Amino acid sequence: MAQIILGPGLSGMDGSLHQATYRFLAKLAADDTAPGLHIEPINNSADPRARTGRVDISNRAVLFKLQGSQQDASYVFIGTFPHDEAIAIAQKSRVNINPRNGVAELIPVDDQPVTASAPVTPPPVTAPPAAAEDEVETSLRAREFTVDDFTALGMDAAFAEGALDLLGSDAVLDYAEQAPAAWQASALLDIYTGESLTTIREKYQLDQPAAVDAANDDDVLAALKHPAAQMEFAFIEDDAALRAAIENPDFAAWRIFLHPEQRAYTTRSYNGPFRLSGGAGTGKTVVLLHRARELHRRDPEARIVLTTFNRTLADALQEQLSVLDSTIVLAAELGEPGIYIAGVDAIAHRVLTSFAIELGGADGNPGAVAQVLGPRTAQVSRHTHAQAWAMAAEEHGAGLGPDLCTPSFLEAEYATIVLPNRVTTREEYLKARRTGRGVSLNRARRNAVWDVIEAYRAAAAADGTTDFEEKSAIAAQVLHNINGKRLADHVLVDEAQDLSPSRLMLLRALAPSGKDDLFIAEDSHQRIYGQPIVLGRYGINIVGRARRLTLNYRTTEQNLRYALGILSGAEYSDLDDEPESTEAYRSARRGPKPRPIAARSLTDEYDIVARTVREWLDAKVAPESIGLLVPTRKEGEALPRALGDRGVTVAFVDRDTAGPSGTPQVMTMHRSKGMEFAKVVLVGVGAKNMPRTYFIEALPEGDRADALQRERSLLYVAATRARDELVVVYAGDPSELLPQIGSDIPT
Repeated sequence: MAQIILGPGLSGMDGSLHQATYRFLAKLAADDTAPGLHIEPINNSADPRARTGRVDISNRAVLFKLQGSQQDASYVFIGTFPHDEAIAIAQKSRVNINPRNGVAELIPVDDQPVTASAPVTPPPVTAPPAAAEDEVETSLRAREFTVDDFTALGMDAAFAEGALDLLGSDAVLDYAEQAPAAWQASALLDIYTGESLTTIREKYQLDQPAAVDAANDDDVLAALKHPAAQMEFAFIEDDAALRAAIENPDFAAWRIFLHPEQRAYTTRSYNGPFRLSGGAGTGKTVVLLHRARELHRRDPEARIVLTTFNRTLADALQEQLSVLDSTIVLAAELGEPGIYIAGVDAIAHRVLTSFAIELGGADGNPGAVAQVLGPRTAQVSRHTHAQAWAMAAEEHGAGLGPDLCTPSFLEAEYATIVLPNRVTTREEYLKARRTGRGVSLNRARRNAVWDVIEAYRAAAAADGTTDFEEKSAIAAQVLHNINGKRLADHVLVDEAQDLSPSRLMLLRALAPSGKDDLFIAEDSHQRIYGQPIVLGRYGINIVGRARRLTLNYRTTEQNLRYALGILSGAEYSDLDDEPESTEAYRSARRGPKPRPIAARSLTDEYDIVARTVREWLDAKVAPESIGLLVPTRKEGEALPRALGDRGVTVAFVDRDTAGPSGTPQVMTMHRSKGMEFAKVVLVGVGAKNMPRTYFIEALPEGDRADALQRERSLLYVAATRARDELVVVYAGDPSELLPQIGSDIPT
């Protein structure tokens, strides 16, 4: 069978040609000698390997045939075009090997000598808007970069010359679209935003290659597998991958053409836990999916756990993995060979049911339940009532005072101090270190807190219940007690910033310490649940094995800048307790500026949202690619009724349900975590709605700053769900968390 290699023209192909192109390439892969394909060489072509093939009566595929020493030929597919255009492109294109770094590139010759890339014309250089002196951007030439610096990496000299005097990210993004190769565009953006030439060389693996010959098919095939080349050339493995790549542009961009840095994290081995951080849309989840597949391919008998914060996100991981590789057979049970995908709480449940015999004590030894919660019944499967903390505080919290006698404070104290430290007695709690807690407690207050905890535990013991935090803590203890019976070889974790200490300890206990044991993806800027945590306190020692992704693949540069403005002024720390910066975050895509719209009233706000959605639908935007995100469930349930009264049908998507196809989706900002939409409206983000002051002011003084930070992160998460267009609507004054860039007030 012929090998199909998708090239850089795929993303720009007319959607009406997807089906015909898929059928053509599938037939080509099966038998490249079939007469109906009309694979024909091109007269007077710059590259003798150029071919065209008949997709339909009017359109031709442009291909490059690489035979080399292999039995079956490989075909690099460049795109599908009208007949005459296809001939012209095939005549004036060639596949080249960059002599500096061994990267395969598609070169448009266009009457230029075959040894040089086509020159690139830079856009007009204009000065950026006036700014404070320390904020003015400087050109690459002013930063003392030279053409030689870029050509030493392998960049085209004309492209490098045109880049030196650019000012402003918009000008650089415009210019990068003309780059001779995808890696050159991406590297230019990296350099402009501050990365060193040494870092670029390492990130894109631009080491000096051995002698290569662009006329030798085997050398070209090797060069096409270079990590930098695979940003725009992809070896298709089977028919399912071919269909997905042709018919799903998002699949092509996110699942096939990986950045060299992303690809490296999917394949490298680490001698212990590894942490990958990065902003929203930087591809952390994609890396996890590719890494899970890579580990499975290396050893089909390996037990691989792929997990995340909740069931909704876990379901999304499973769906995305099936799109990436439909041939992967998922493990049905925890501990079986293959890839097991579930939320962390589901994993805790599986451990508790699988090792129920370990929960109670035997032969005078306490079981896992007693080790975590103290003496009580070993019945733990039922879930504790949602109001249990409130009832315990009301009955036994008199000594706490109103600032501490709140379920949120007590739950946080229990989850971050009591459970991870296996505190079962008052004396242990009085001595426990409370590192990381914002509220200080003297001895009297600690005693009062323990009174409530004792009452909470006693009521749960009487009912035979546990909460999710307790279930994870007990499950982790079970695995510790049966140390020789680990249930996984590799554990991959998404959205780790939202996990509690007990959940992290459970994941640490799933696999024995060693090579490639734990791979964690996180973004502290997206922490919308729980308290700040530090991995090292819970047995997960990274010790320098941490890296950060900065290139955003989902959101346009305009939307990204707006979202980062939400974070402006706040200080964040990562899971190693190091400062987390957004300085290097960037996007390779452009789009319209976000539109903040001030409404005069709630009725006016509904009118604006209905009008916006109707305009998008009239423009043939896919309905399910429109997301309407609201701060609370109450607002989410009200919005479909309000828009329905205005002739616009939308659907509210609850926590554990999927959105219907063919309908714009309404969901809370919390529910939108892990989602993406082409068009997004943030609804109800006025000063009265966000931040939720009623919630924050009910907290102890020491917890309020962190609660406000979570509100800021929630709004950031919501804003970064938009791929192409973002509209922000509010009645009255805007939220203090929104970037202050002015408002568009309808007349």
